[in-house]
Amino acid sequence: MSDTEEPEVHDEVEIEDFTYDAEEEKFTYPCPCGDLFVITKEDLENGEEIARCPTCSLIVRVIYDFSDITKYFQSAQTQTALELVTK
Repeated sequence: MSDTEEPEVHDEVEIEDFTYDAEEEKFTYPCPCGDLFVITKEDLENGEEIARCPTCSLIVRVIYDFSDITKYFQSAQTQTALELVTK
């Protein structure tokens, strides 16, 4: 794959379907292999939209609006992103 080719995306997942861990500042989502897709707060702040599984080669595209997810970063507890959105 060349540097200009995009990697093959397994799925597109809304940020609300991820779980946010405020202590580790990362979002996770279950991977079919049994591990978790991970994307960090820093990744999102830098405009990244790809979450990777550290165990297998699958990746997912994270669908989010950065202005809507800043509330996740202010939470002191680990909870699902959906719980934060509905508060």
